[in-house]
Amino acid sequence: MSSKPYVDNYPYELSDQFCGDETYIRVNGRWHYLFFFFDAVKKIILSYPVSPNRDTVSAIRAIDNVLIKLKEIPNDLTFVVDGNPIYLLAQHFFAQHDIHFDIKQVIGLTNEDPVSTEYRPLKQVIERLNRTFKGNYRSTHGFGSEHGSVSFVTLFVAYFNFLRPHAALEGKVPVVNPELLQLPNMPARWSKLIGLAQDWIIEQLA
Repeated sequence: MSSKPYVDNYPYELSDQFCGDETYIRVNGRWHYLFFFFDAVKKIILSYPVSPNRDTVSAIRAIDNVLIKLKEIPNDLTFVVDGNPIYLLAQHFFAQHDIHFDIKQVIGLTNEDPVSTEYRPLKQVIERLNRTFKGNYRSTHGFGSEHGSVSFVTLFVAYFNFLRPHAALEGKVPVVNPELLQLPNMPARWSKLIGLAQDWIIEQLA
């Protein structure tokens, strides 16, 4: 059974500062885009759709995956992204549906404007996440199907959120689950996490 429903529906405790970025992932011999959105404070990956296109529809989907995890929309909700105009178009789309948030765009590699100067540290957080993902992904040499790519990314997100200690969190995992912490080693925690995901799906079907 897939762990994706458990990862996507877990009741995360979140901040109001999120950053997003795209990285590449090879599917069926073609480059696709993986859209990561990430709680910059809690270090939790909240959105990770894979798309053949780097377009507004994909940006809307990626941001929506974050919004549905919020109990309510904070007044000062902010997304820090790069200079791609698809995010401003996505912001406009949500505003038409009375969902409002700020988009802060960090442009280029040097701080030549006040927004880039203020928000570049958050942008660098998501860039480090991308590097971590690429380190795990590189050995796969890509995937033969979209299902394979989504399964791999889901497992990476499950590991990153629930099992991987984070230096910025004083060596703690982003999502503290006592049922996982009490286990003696990583294989046991992986097995338990998969079991929790299966139990969650069975409960939803009951």
